[in-house]
Amino acid sequence: MAVCKCTGEQVASPQDVELMELLGHYRDYEGGLIPVLQGAQEIYGYLPAEALEKISQELNIPFSEVFGVVTFYAQFHLKPRGRNIIRVCLGTACHVLGGSKIFAALQDELGVENGGTTEDLRFTLESVACIGACGLAPCIMINDDTHGRLVPSDMKKILEQYE
Repeated sequence: MAVCKCTGEQVASPQDVELMELLGHYRDYEGGLIPVLQGAQEIYGYLPAEALEKISQELNIPFSEVFGVVTFYAQFHLKPRGRNIIRVCLGTACHVLGGSKIFAALQDELGVENGGTTEDLRFTLESVACIGACGLAPCIMINDDTHGRLVPSDMKKILEQYE
């Protein structure tokens, strides 16, 4: 909920309205929690506590159960994430060919640790066990784009391609 600057009243944000529409489709649907959580995360970009409380209330599911599902599955996020998700491969091939140096270069360039998001919400940096592009080692994925045969000095130029 947002607060109107003119009257001080609470008003529903466009995201809150969209969440209520989504909940309307699943209110009487047993097993609808995960699709609702997926939809809510799509709406907000992550799962804010207020949305989880609304989901709990509207689906008549204890908050502890909703929170348990969110924290069990790696696909759900409780903090805002960047518009661009960087996945750095640290699998065997990438590790042997310098994946950790690529990861360190990205950490330095972005100023975040593993799992961190830049303050401007432009990037989230994650390490992964393998992205399945061993022939391109060391490699990273940014969103759906794979970049391979990298050296640390490549990172700045690659990051410039993403808003």
